[in-house]
Amino acid sequence: MAEKRRTAAIGTVVAVIVGAGIAWAGSQGSATLGNVPVFAIAVGIAFLVQWVVFVPSYLAHTEHFYDITGSATYISVIVFSVAASGDADARSLILLALVLIWAGRLGTFLFRRVRRAGKDERFDRIKRSFPDFLMAWTVQGLWVSLTLAAALGAVTSAERVELGAFAIVGICVWVLGFGLEAVADLQKSRFRSDPTNKGQFIHSGLWSISRHPNYFGEIVLWTGVAIIAFPALSGWQYATLISPVFVFILLTRISGVPLLEKKAEKTWGGQEAYEEYKARTPVLVPWLGRKG
Repeated sequence: MAEKRRTAAIGTVVAVIVGAGIAWAGSQGSATLGNVPVFAIAVGIAFLVQWVVFVPSYLAHTEHFYDITGSATYISVIVFSVAASGDADARSLILLALVLIWAGRLGTFLFRRVRRAGKDERFDRIKRSFPDFLMAWTVQGLWVSLTLAAALGAVTSAERVELGAFAIVGICVWVLGFGLEAVADLQKSRFRSDPTNKGQFIHSGLWSISRHPNYFGEIVLWTGVAIIAFPALSGWQYATLISPVFVFILLTRISGVPLLEKKAEKTWGGQEAYEEYKARTPVLVPWLGRKG
């Protein structure tokens, strides 16, 4: 028990240190507010919001507000950054709109899902443990900061660059990713709401070409954001392009895909229909590695 608490404490500290690192990198060339880089303030807000909501959530031992807080943080941070950086250019307004649309849709979807299910299984073990639950909320602050990094770098940049081909390509990529994620979530939600599908796995629609099309869409849309942001970055701000890389690593190596694949294997592993589905359907990228 003591070892787990130590690990959680170390994880919390590491998350804060990494957040401070990206705050420093993104602040190079950032607009300022009272001589403090707007980028750094934005990262601070991302962490502060999590810690504020963590307190009542821990006291009530509930995870119901975790996802909606994450979405609200994305919204508050990007709105603050655009407003605090002075006159917003077209690139800033486009990035603001894309983040607001994504966060509003996903946050509402996840909040309704956990309310309908009654709980989020990811938190069963940790929500009564102060260090573990605190780490989860702190990591969400880092998640927001790293995911938004490229967009924040662009909207807080002291130098404005006119829109060009990067913006057009980036918007198209974002629309593709957002569409994939939204449609995949809708298809799965409808599948689960049908009583005749209880205990079954979805293998229709987008789920017939990828076992995790919603996560693929998530990675694609943040790649689009990074493409839009790229021309407005310079120097150490290029470090903020870690955004889509971070989303990819998080969803394919840490959370997301590994957890769901393990759960699916435990539930349906060995069943002929599921084994055939796995054999013919790529884990993430549609059609890539498909056998039939």
